[in-house]
Amino acid sequence: MTTENDNRDASPARSAGPVRSIIGGSLGNLVEWYDWYVYSAFTLYFAPVIFPSDSPTAQLLSAAAIFAVGFLMRPLGAWLMGVYADRHGRKAGLTLSVMMMGGGSMLIACIPSYDTIGVAAPALLLFARLLQGLSVGGEYGASATYLSEMALPGRRGFFSSFQYVTLIAGQLLALSMLLLLQLLLTEDQLDQWGWRIPFVVGGFMALLVFYLRRGLQETQAFKNNAARKDAPKSSGLMLFREHPREVFTVIAMTAGGTLAFYAYSTYMQKYLVNSVGFGRQTATAIMASALFIYMLAQPVMGGLSDRIGRKPLLVGFGVLGMLCTVPIFTTLQTVTSSFTAFILILGGLMIVSGYTSINAVVKAEMFPANIRALGVALPYALANTIFGGTAEYVALQLKQWDMESGFYWYVSAMIGVSLIVYIMMPETSKDDRLAK
Repeated sequence: MTTENDNRDASPARSAGPVRSIIGGSLGNLVEWYDWYVYSAFTLYFAPVIFPSDSPTAQLLSAAAIFAVGFLMRPLGAWLMGVYADRHGRKAGLTLSVMMMGGGSMLIACIPSYDTIGVAAPALLLFARLLQGLSVGGEYGASATYLSEMALPGRRGFFSSFQYVTLIAGQLLALSMLLLLQLLLTEDQLDQWGWRIPFVVGGFMALLVFYLRRGLQETQAFKNNAARKDAPKSSGLMLFREHPREVFTVIAMTAGGTLAFYAYSTYMQKYLVNSVGFGRQTATAIMASALFIYMLAQPVMGGLSDRIGRKPLLVGFGVLGMLCTVPIFTTLQTVTSSFTAFILILGGLMIVSGYTSINAVVKAEMFPANIRALGVALPYALANTIFGGTAEYVALQLKQWDMESGFYWYVSAMIGVSLIVYIMMPETSKDDRLAK
């Protein structure tokens, strides 16, 4: 029998449809990742304010260390909020995560300089990034699960790719904010107070998204599982006890992919300034242009995976990434043309799209609904913390030791490790577990 409450819940669902829900979830994901990436985009400006040092590389190294430490909270956030999203709904997890991210951004915007409050300045920055790390740790699993479950059968690769479309769009929005402020403000103004503006904007956008996410449609997969009285409750113990193979697969397939993504996106802007020798504004323009095209490629690659399978794209990324990373970074060190740099970086990003466009749906397709958000989030967060979160720090540390090329080989080697897993893993799209 259908109750009056069921009718009230079902009517908006029918009218909204999966496409509208995916758009709503994606917009929230965009703001979440804007708040996360704006830290990296403006590091060149706020590092001298927060950290005392006469060396620009040492200041960047300190900021990169806190960027990496923020990743340490991601496994904890993935565990706590993954369980929360499995037990209380994907929508509930998404709503909570965006408020935590916005709170961290507002705190960063208000931090006084090191000259004003001393060591408390980097301490407050660390606290804010820990809060944001907790948030983004849960965001990935909840959004990946939500977008994958809401997608239409046969189009799951295409629709779930919008997680990285909005992730990249968040990074692109952060870079666009940087370009805009570079045009409107002087270098001195940006150094003194202009870098705070994007964090304030991120905080207010998070508040708007909070209300947006409260109106999202819940996924049918979660409703079906919640209706089962015998469904086991999501927990970390059950995840590792009942799905050890899937957990290991997610960790191993993520290691090379996330390291490559952060090397070609987040770290690359600093590499262009600190190693290649481009000006800060030129480096920002190069990255914004390359990331925009990279963003548009995600649905194309995701749609391709719906036709030929997920595995061929992952293997293609593994082979090309392992072979091309060292030549791309080595060639970049010698270029003087911004267009040449753009082409090289875009080439690297297009290779990485074989992983980023489909990694969310591949992971979601491995787990049953009762533990899907946790299964996607926790092993991903562990790998992301170890390899993605430390990418900038490792690169800058090797540069300080005059061993910068070691980073290129490190990225290639980790892609090779993931390639072994891609070759051995089954094709996940054949068993449509997301419909169950």
